[in-house]
Amino acid sequence: MFFAGFMLFSLFFGAGNLIFPPLLGLESGSNFGPAIAGFLITGVLLPFMAIMAIALSDNGLLSMGSRVHRMFGMVFAIIIYMSIGAFYGIPRASNVAYELGFKQVFHAQGWFPLLVFSLLFFVLTYFISLNPKKIVDRIGQLLTPILLLVLGVLVVQAFVKFDNIASSPEGDYVSIPFVKGFLEGYFTMDAVAALAFGIVVINALKDKGAKSKSELVKGAFGAAFIAGLGLAIVYFSLGWIGRVIPKNNSFENGAEILTEAANLLFPSGGGFLFGLIVILACLTTCVGLINACSRFFNEIYPKLSYQAYVAIFVLTGLVVSNLGLNLILELATPLLVFIYPIAIVLVILSLFQHFAGGGKMMYRLSVIVTSIYALYQVLISLGFKLDVLTSLLGVAPFFERGLGWVLPAFVAALVGYVMDKSGRQVRE
Repeated sequence: MFFAGFMLFSLFFGAGNLIFPPLLGLESGSNFGPAIAGFLITGVLLPFMAIMAIALSDNGLLSMGSRVHRMFGMVFAIIIYMSIGAFYGIPRASNVAYELGFKQVFHAQGWFPLLVFSLLFFVLTYFISLNPKKIVDRIGQLLTPILLLVLGVLVVQAFVKFDNIASSPEGDYVSIPFVKGFLEGYFTMDAVAALAFGIVVINALKDKGAKSKSELVKGAFGAAFIAGLGLAIVYFSLGWIGRVIPKNNSFENGAEILTEAANLLFPSGGGFLFGLIVILACLTTCVGLINACSRFFNEIYPKLSYQAYVAIFVLTGLVVSNLGLNLILELATPLLVFIYPIAIVLVILSLFQHFAGGGKMMYRLSVIVTSIYALYQVLISLGFKLDVLTSLLGVAPFFERGLGWVLPAFVAALVGYVMDKSGRQVRE
């Protein structure tokens, strides 16, 4: 159980864990408490629930989605793997390695250094991904404790050297810090990644001797708890650095905040060590994502070999990564706004069904309603004006805060649950 938890933490611990909490800490200021609480719900609690939902399902993510419809299950699984893969997770890992690692050491500027670094990064990623199992295990088991140690030293130094003076909150952190933190947790991708990583945990537990369903569920619970505890500590610590860092410069993202913190706290070479470890951490995360995505697509379309899928994901990641970190984060917003509410609904319904039953109508009605709200948010984020639809959907509570789907999804699930129970009684 401990081994599986450590492995799961290593899978989660990547680029998103590093760059988003510092920016939250910086912008939330004196409202850091409720902001980080909201962030931990989407960044820790939801991934924990997703792992448990996968453990309780017979065929992982495909099984959960197929409860809506077989075609939906396949399409949604593909979207999940593409979002944690070539379109976001992989290029984000490369860019964070560049921002926190390469730039930290060589003080590079402009597009050409990013191109050179990404070429070297993805060539190395490609060759490791061709036969990754032993290499990833060795690097992950050795690297994660070292990275945590360096982050621990960074946080302790921040507590000691930085003045504990919080700035005034900015933007939505002024009025709705908890909701803003909750929505920012989307960008870690941890809850979505958990839907893909859950089956990895199950297989690891089986390799360690777990055989029965109860043993697998208990093992998954323990592993998810260990990984979640580690994530919570890391998120809070990195957020605290952003909260207390001197505001002498303006920062565009969390990578710049951690770079500045490393320079301030380790002026004589410590920044080099920190940058090197970040590069290695992002490299193993990138290898893990490419491995997971390539295996999934090779299973559903085996006419292309695993090695061919590795090449496709590496080339796509290389191209997207050269857009730059800020543009990648901006382009990812519509994708995350769409898939996260649906993923949350699927996870909650899967857990609910295990304890209280339910059938396809519960899933279908809830997912349809959630998808309407999610698609609306995507169109709004792309600049469309939908006044009529806004007036119709806007009657839901928390609509203006981006959570208008919550109550309608709950009502739709409840109606579907009653229909499923009624239909079962009629058949009996």
